[in-house]
Amino acid sequence: MASDKPAHRFDPNFTKNVIEGMGPATTPRNREVLGALIRHIHDFAREVELTVDEWMEGVKFVNALGEIYYTSNKTRNETHRICDVLGLESLVDEIAHKIISEGELDPTSSSILGPFWSPNAPFRELGGEIFQDGVPPNGRVTKMHGVIRDIITGQPIPGAVFDIWQASANGKYDFQDPENQTPNNLRGKFRANEKGEYWFYCLHPTAYSLPRDGPSWQLLSLMDRHPMRPAHIHIMVTHPDYQGCTTQLYPNDDPWVKSDTVFAVKDDLVVDFKPIKEKDPKAVLELEYNVNLAPKGYKGKI
Repeated sequence: MASDKPAHRFDPNFTKNVIEGMGPATTPRNREVLGALIRHIHDFAREVELTVDEWMEGVKFVNALGEIYYTSNKTRNETHRICDVLGLESLVDEIAHKIISEGELDPTSSSILGPFWSPNAPFRELGGEIFQDGVPPNGRVTKMHGVIRDIITGQPIPGAVFDIWQASANGKYDFQDPENQTPNNLRGKFRANEKGEYWFYCLHPTAYSLPRDGPSWQLLSLMDRHPMRPAHIHIMVTHPDYQGCTTQLYPNDDPWVKSDTVFAVKDDLVVDFKPIKEKDPKAVLELEYNVNLAPKGYKGKI
């Protein structure tokens, strides 16, 4: 005798009906992205049998992301930080930028932009300093230098722009720390010379904690995770004829490098800060790091 029970506990057509509610003016890409989003959100809710109370906690959490952004005068982007904590930005970055070269040189690995990049960083002279407010207590001045190359020809890329930004020795970026730092402290852009070379003075980076007073900290606490980012330097290297590279560099002796709370560390981005070889009155350390860029349109191995 056939059972009168439905084949599904939940309406099997519900998600399909929601997706098909999109109108004819929806673009194909929006239909693809939003359709997948709806499908996965519905599957998630069914899989965990999300309760009304849990759903409302989620609504309050999303509201808190917007509230802290506007009450901080748009300087606390916790929504961006949540994407980092959940590994979403690192995954999107890999999807967007991963290239495996057909030759000997692979492009320098990309890493997340993070919430602290500024389009207003000034151009500085090669050999200049980015610590415009002087060297902070416990700061270790580093001479950073290298060559920017084409992955296909191996030749240097003259005129490439090397954009760097980093936190100070107290673990804070300039706009987080107006009492101690002026705007664009520890930021700068440098244009490579005719040999593709760049060099300047920065600080050995400092590990720091994500904020412990907002939604991202609440989420980390729910997952019993630490909020630490390993020490790192941000760089963005661009040229009109090449695919740019935005990435981060990490000291190999940092205690958090194997457990970065935003999952942004990659093997070729872990570097060795060494005592400077030649006498230099400005620096105690040096970091040599060469950057490899792919020409625009280059796809590499599929």
